[in-house]
Amino acid sequence: MNLSKFRLLPLLMSLLILSLAGCGTIESAAQADCTSIGWQIGSPGYNDCFKARVRERQLDYSLPPGDRPSPSLL
Repeated sequence: MNLSKFRLLPLLMSLLILSLAGCGTIESAAQADCTSIGWQIGSPGYNDCFKARVRERQLDYSLPPGDRPSPSLL
């Protein structure tokens, strides 16, 4: 490998890390969903909403039954 490839790799890795840092978590997205529709944090309705949204998002991001992950291009 030449020197330019060694310089490019850290740049690409730092861009990848910065892009993933902005994604947030399932919990923060669920919290934003519930507060955006008017629930106050700590209320019984909020707790039910939060649990349901976390469960929905976990199902959204999980693989279908029997499906195996494919290798990444990275």
